[in-house]
Formats: sequence, C-alpha cells, structure tokens
Amino acid sequence: MISYIKGIITYKNPTYVLVETAGVGYHINISLHTYAAIEKLENAKLLTYFHVREDAQILYGFSEETERSMFVHLISVSGIGTNTARVLLSGMTTEEVRSAIISEDVNAFKKVKGVGPKTAKRIILDLKDKMLKESGGAAPTLLPMNDTVRSEALSALIALGFNKIQVQKSLNKILKEQPSIDRVEDLIRVALKQMS
Repeated sequence: MISYIKGIITYKNPTYVLVETAGVGYHINISLHTYAAIEKLENAKLLTYFHVREDAQILYGFSEETERSMFVHLISVSGIGTNTARVLLSGMTTEEVRSAIISEDVNAFKKVKGVGPKTAKRIILDLKDKMLKESGGAAPTLLPMNDTVRSEALSALIALGFNKIQVQKSLNKILKEQPSIDRVEDLIRVALKQMS
C-alpha cells in the first residue's frame, strides 16, 4: 500500500496530476476538491489510495485524510466504483456527502452526474451508521446559505488544527446569527474569536 507521495508536480489538470519523486513520475487521479487545494503549488504531498484491478493499477490522490477516508467508504458500497466516488467528491465536499448520508438527504446527491436516487439510497443505507459513529453520533447540519464561503472557511480552520465538529458547530451558529457574512476571511475571523 502506498500511503502518500511527496514530490514535484510536473503536470496538473482537474482530473489528474503527475508527481515526480526520486526520479519516478506517478500518474495520480484526483478530485476537483484536491485540484483546488494544490492548483497553485509546485510541490505537494498527496495521500493516496492504490486501486488494483485485473487490467490496471491506479493511484488516486487526496489533499486531506477526510477525503481519502470518504473515498474508501464510498467504494465499499456495492455498485460504487472508483470513478463514481471521485465524481461524487468532485461535485460535493466531504462534509456535504457526510451530512447528506447522516440526514438521509437523497436529493443532495442529485447534483452529481451519474448518482441517481437508487444509488443515493444505497450509499445512505450502507454508510449512515459508519458516518454517525465517526462523527460521535452528532448529525452535522449544513446550512444552505453561504455554502462556498462556509466550506472554504471550514477547510481553512481544520488546516489550522481546530476540531472539525467544533468548527462546524461554530460556523453554523455564526451564519445563523450573521447571514450577511459573504467573505471567507470575515467568517474565519469571527470563528477564530469565538473558538479562542
């Protein structure tokens, strides 16, 4: 099992990157979420999942452990292959997927190409208990307002070392009390004051 690859990004596009390390170039398939995280970087450390099929050996890369973990959960569901899981994690954030599973929100998966109601119900049925166990039994709620601002602030605060569930609760509270916040930096600033 290759756990991660760290090296120079010699080529990147929204679906895959080439990372050179110790003179070897690795072709690593990525999601749009990971692409956004590494888009401006020249060097990167990508957490990986090594998928072996009869006809191919494929590397998938992730900028965060939460995304890799969700990918592994998704491909454990019958009928969900690696490509569907990658498309799902490109169309939704890891937190949106987790929230949709826990709250049994079949409609949340509609925005992802190739994931119909039957597939969404199967994902929910197979993964709800695992998601609840991982999040300590608390169902994270995503407020629809300021979704992009919220997810970027969430990623930034987690990167700063704050607990994901604590950050999530804090951001929900702030956006409920101050729905006019529409800039990531403003939301992060308010959250840091609340959590410090």
